[in-house]
Amino acid sequence: MATVKVEEGENLEHAIKKFKRLVEREGIIREYRDNIYYEKPSTILNRKKKMFARKHNRKAVARTAKAY
Repeated sequence: MATVKVEEGENLEHAIKKFKRLVEREGIIREYRDNIYYEKPSTILNRKKKMFARKHNRKAVARTAKAY
């Protein structure tokens, strides 16, 4: 649960910015978006495999680019 204590005399916009930063840091919005709809476990696994493959390929390309 994200909570922000507002000091007396503190600007409301400043408190809202603090809250937004806290929510982003804790990953609450990302977690909410991931749970908007049901995704089959096999679909999740395939998506993660594809993400890993993309990341692996980018690293390989970067390594070969450094060699030249």
